[in-house]
Amino acid sequence: MSDEARVGTLADPDATRAYGRALAAVLRAGDLVLLTGPLGAGKTTLVQGLGEAMGVRGQVASPTFIIARVHPPLEEGPALVHADAYRLGSLDELEALDLDTSLEDSVTVVEWGEGLVEVLSADRLEITLDRGHGGDAGEVAETAVGEDVAVPRRITVRGVGERWAGVALPPV
Repeated sequence: MSDEARVGTLADPDATRAYGRALAAVLRAGDLVLLTGPLGAGKTTLVQGLGEAMGVRGQVASPTFIIARVHPPLEEGPALVHADAYRLGSLDELEALDLDTSLEDSVTVVEWGEGLVEVLSADRLEITLDRGHGGDAGEVAETAVGEDVAVPRRITVRGVGERWAGVALPPV
């Protein structure tokens, strides 16, 4: 799958969590996942699905204010390191998080890391989530006939590097 993008639509937050659960099946210790997208696009929602399927301890929530959170496994398997690079302004601040020290033993997911975290690994999974038109992701939009519908998200998943060559990613 290296450098070949998979594009699809996630209908709502439940579908976004479900895709995270499906994605967890192909992730292993040492994997770096880079999440990109605007506020409310579903980045943390996707990580919640990952954490659920990986069987990690603690509630997966946005790490915006604490920058990084480690969720150890409840049983066998790697820890989930969930970081938010939104408030980081330089490579020095990224290095201070020591994400590279846990990278080999964990699945490391970084929100807002584009342009910073690529230095951590030549092999990474890049996921971009975009809100659908008509409102913020997760909002309920009212249609012309008065029905409530969840605003979909567009997802683009691209494996970069040898690690992802030949890996069958879950369909979207």
